Amino acid sequence: MTIPNFCFRPQDGSKPPAFIIAEIGKNFIQSEDERSVEEYLANAIALVKAAKEAGADAVKFQTHNVEDEQANIDVTSPHFKARDRYSWVSRNDRSTPLETFWKPLKKACDDMGIIFFSTPMSRGAAHKLAEVDPAIWKVGSGDILDFVMLDYLRNSGKPILISAGMSTLEEVDQSLAFLREKTDQVVLLHCVSKYPCPPEELSLNTIKFFQDRYQLPIGFSDHSITTASAIAAVALGARVVEKHFSLDRTLFGADHKVSLTPEEFAGLVQGIRRVERDGEYAREVLEDEVVKRAMGTEAKVLDEGEAVFRPLFRKTLVAAMDLPVGTVLEPQHLYAMRPQAHLAGRPSEGYTLVVGQRLTRPVKRFEPIAEDHTDPASSS
Repeated sequence: MTIPNFCFRPQDGSKPPAFIIAEIGKNFIQSEDERSVEEYLANAIALVKAAKEAGADAVKFQTHNVEDEQANIDVTSPHFKARDRYSWVSRNDRSTPLETFWKPLKKACDDMGIIFFSTPMSRGAAHKLAEVDPAIWKVGSGDILDFVMLDYLRNSGKPILISAGMSTLEEVDQSLAFLREKTDQVVLLHCVSKYPCPPEELSLNTIKFFQDRYQLPIGFSDHSITTASAIAAVALGARVVEKHFSLDRTLFGADHKVSLTPEEFAGLVQGIRRVERDGEYAREVLEDEVVKRAMGTEAKVLDEGEAVFRPLFRKTLVAAMDLPVGTVLEPQHLYAMRPQAHLAGRPSEGYTLVVGQRLTRPVKRFEPIAEDHTDPASSS
């Protein structure tokens, strides 16, 4: 299947249609009790079929590898208090084996003619996904500074979509600069990390701010449960739209409650395509009262409601194995793991500074790498 070229404009100056993503995420998990891999795969395929019928260009999932993502520490996220993060990530990891979940799911998507990709939540998850050859990489807001994973992705030759939720402007600058050292196939998605996000807090004018600041294709990852704002985002020039997708908002799980149903998603697609072909309708959309309340200012603002997620979803550099004193740190020696609030060490964006430095003391596996563990003068 041909991948829409959303990173670049065609040479004739025309504007390609917006790339519309049904974010299935982990919505194949639909019950509090754990079920079989076979049931999860059947649920996932049913969601893909419904997304295809609703007009989505692509379906996106989320891929976990608990070993290098989540420390075994008892913390819960404000957006999903039914499970602590370690047990939730562990459940997702064991529910989606490569051979019996990801590979047959990718084949089902290929057979249906819809683009498959997934958000790796760590470098280990990205290695797993590479086995099924996704068309695109997606980086979630919590991992915008996971330079361990971003280093792997930026060297892959594939387009990267990256969300800017729960981040400061300086952090977005830092992440994009790191990616653009090695790739020009980057799309930045404006995002407000609230679940659900009230329409009036979506700050749609940030799309224009990002367009002017970065000269990149800009998209919109929308956590509201309306369609008007995502349609308006395309009227403002968004090239990619991502919306959570579920068969039923009442199902068990973290994201069903912020998802569109198939009928609602079909309405979103129809609205976006109408905006693209009808300039007058696009102007009407931007005059809608709900949309006008969602515009905000032309800036990148870290909302207080987003900031609560940062200590739980940001990452710390830890040792990937027992390492003796004198080890010169290489990429394979390091993991970037959550939650940063409980792992006192160098933040994950310190990855490039640490690689090449020599350990001044032995470090145990999963132990955070502190500043006094390495000799900066030893960097090659």
